[in-house]
Amino acid sequence: MFKKWFDSGLKELKKARPLADKIDALASNMAALSDDELRGKTEEFKNRVKNGESLDSLLVEAYAVVREASRRVTGLYPYYVQLLGAIAIHGGNIAEMKTGEGKTLTAVMPAYLNALSGEGVHIVTVNEYLARRESDGPIGEIYRFLGLTVGLNIRELTSDQKKEAYACDILYSTNSELGFDYLRDHMVLYEKDMTQKRGLNYAIIDEVDSILIDEARTPLIISGGAKQNHNLYQAADRFTKSLKDEDYYIDIESKSIELSESGISKAEQSFRIANLYDLDNVALLHHINNALRANYIMFRDKDYMVVEDAVLIIDQFTGRVLPGRQFSEGLHQALEAKENVEIKKETITVATITYQNFFRMYKKLSGMTGTAKTEEEEFREIYNMYVVEVPTNEPVVRNDAPDYLFVTLEEKYEALIKDVEERHKKGQPILLGTIAVETSELLSRLLTKRGIKHDVLNAKQHEREADIIARAGQKYSVTIATNMAGRGTDIKLGEGVVELGGLAVIGSERHESRRIDNQLRGRSGRQGDPGYSRFYLSAEDELLMRFGGETFKQRIQMISKLNMDKKTGETQPLESKMFSKFVSSAQKRIEGQNYDARKNVLKYDDVLRKQREIMYAERTFVLTNDDIEPFVLKAIDGHLESVLNSHIVNVGRNKYDIDDEAIISQLDGQTFNRGTLQKEQLEKLDETTLIPYVKSLAMDEINRKKSMFPEEIFKEFLKVVALRVIDTHWTKHIDEMSELRQAVSLQSYGQGNPLQIYQNEGFRKFTEMTNAIQKDIATFVLRAQIRQNNEREEVVKNAKTNEGGELRKKPAKVKMNKYQRNMPNWKR
Repeated sequence: MFKKWFDSGLKELKKARPLADKIDALASNMAALSDDELRGKTEEFKNRVKNGESLDSLLVEAYAVVREASRRVTGLYPYYVQLLGAIAIHGGNIAEMKTGEGKTLTAVMPAYLNALSGEGVHIVTVNEYLARRESDGPIGEIYRFLGLTVGLNIRELTSDQKKEAYACDILYSTNSELGFDYLRDHMVLYEKDMTQKRGLNYAIIDEVDSILIDEARTPLIISGGAKQNHNLYQAADRFTKSLKDEDYYIDIESKSIELSESGISKAEQSFRIANLYDLDNVALLHHINNALRANYIMFRDKDYMVVEDAVLIIDQFTGRVLPGRQFSEGLHQALEAKENVEIKKETITVATITYQNFFRMYKKLSGMTGTAKTEEEEFREIYNMYVVEVPTNEPVVRNDAPDYLFVTLEEKYEALIKDVEERHKKGQPILLGTIAVETSELLSRLLTKRGIKHDVLNAKQHEREADIIARAGQKYSVTIATNMAGRGTDIKLGEGVVELGGLAVIGSERHESRRIDNQLRGRSGRQGDPGYSRFYLSAEDELLMRFGGETFKQRIQMISKLNMDKKTGETQPLESKMFSKFVSSAQKRIEGQNYDARKNVLKYDDVLRKQREIMYAERTFVLTNDDIEPFVLKAIDGHLESVLNSHIVNVGRNKYDIDDEAIISQLDGQTFNRGTLQKEQLEKLDETTLIPYVKSLAMDEINRKKSMFPEEIFKEFLKVVALRVIDTHWTKHIDEMSELRQAVSLQSYGQGNPLQIYQNEGFRKFTEMTNAIQKDIATFVLRAQIRQNNEREEVVKNAKTNEGGELRKKPAKVKMNKYQRNMPNWKR
């Protein structure tokens, strides 16, 4: 009853039903239209929008058109529940739809409707494979059948190809590529190279929990140049490996580590310093903390892999290797030192943004996933989206068996393999879910010993993912998968599998997030199919050790002895609601900690967000306006007023003391060419005439330069100066803010509030930067020589993203499907 009163998702669902009924009622009308008549509806809708009709008023007709078009193009006819999901998505909400319920087809309806405004719709997927599959496959053909253009935005495209993709009505892209394009657009030297010209209108995010929750702790970073601190990583690593257990504290629950008193003393002796926590030793302490994490918190084949002498990150939520991506803030280099492989140079941060702040810039945002309800509070607080639980088309008949709990890992794996063996003999397909590469490889070895043929889908075999998932529902199939489990790809049951009970999903342990467990379970029992799921746990699992420790293990051991089979002496698994509640409670606590971590990232980025918006707006103005002389004059006036006012001192009623020598020292030969300011002339001026006079000297120099060159050359000169100055100071500021973020973490030791210090210091640095920009623009414009061939230059050469992508791409060949070949605007 209370759920019905307070669940906003239920209210949204209730509002959606009458609209879905109206769409349903139009089915026969739409079926009676010819292909050309159906296609002609798009132009009709666009004209009605231009004439002031709202998208909401077109929803029923537009959805009915898409529904019929889908039937004709793909043979798929959206179910009633898919209409409900599509209505929820158009309302700026998250549609929670179980696996196999057709989320991809559901998104076509709101995407089509919102594309009618001509401002573009971005459909965001978790990887390029899915983006390409939808844009080039049957889903993309629905849009093209209805006369809309469809673009694909992937990393390998050139600037021109990206512009073409962004100009399409519907754009399929990954989340990271959208974010990096936004950052790149504010680093380009010419307006023609900007890709997101239409701005950020509307995004529909597929697997919204994965993108906005799981990946939200890692900001997008573009970096370049290199810091000279290679030896410090090796020194910190050698020192850390020499420590004993009593030299550091590990908090298992929060996965944090720090030096104890003895460890601090050893560090001060080893590095010959008086106080490790002095602000002069920020860099050293940062390197030691990274080395501690690398050596004692992070584990090979679980958090990262070493392949061909390179450290590769393993995504903890998907089990995928993230090629090209690096841990930020020097942690990656600490791992390279630990594993004794080549240490890559730590780079200078030149542009950064979090996913939270990027996606909040869209005018409208919505999403879909199979699992979002457990994170509804975060979606509501940060993104202002409600989670609408859409009912399944067919009732879920999967048997979700209670967890089995054992004392040791060995007992757990023995029972799990025995269960797999028995099911395999019958021919039932089995999906074995793990949360680490090492576990999947251990289970693989155990199955091989029993002679059970199987596939392994983990970070080392992700290239074969689609092929392995496609076969996972066939008779006698056994598939071991880390958490990625082929998100976005259905496991369809083979012939005769329904009679065997459907796909059996067996989890080798619980993940720290309930959503990930629910995703694994959701691989089975799609569209009313039978299915089975069970998780096998032990008191030695990482999750239970973090929250239960040895005490919990001892209690389980005692209960297990009482539960032993007296005839065979075999340990029997424990099943209890109490244990299930304990596991659920542990997961909730970790989810809470992760939410706090993401909120913390956002709080720090919010400081930078305001600064970024100001600087990007200023840079875009310079880039896109033909004549920026008023902007330049404002900067020059601002600098001159700042300098002059600092040397005009009120010494009494209407009396002012003006330091002419200080003014000449600071401006003549600095901002102005030497000899421009004369002491005899300044002495004649008072506090009311000094500033206008000095400004007039600046204006004289500008007019002199203007008279010497054609107008377009002078205008380009101003742009070259402004862009160079803004980029130089902004990139320096971004890197300083990144270092400040690391430094303020020390303030907690002195009872300071790190965020407050970051905000105050960040504001001070930003003010200094804006003053420096005004000063440099004034200096270069007034003193630099104009050349016929002024060229705009990048401040940072060879910049790269933290996903390994180059900032500029050479032209690539693009494959075209039959629709693209016939489009007049597609450049081959």
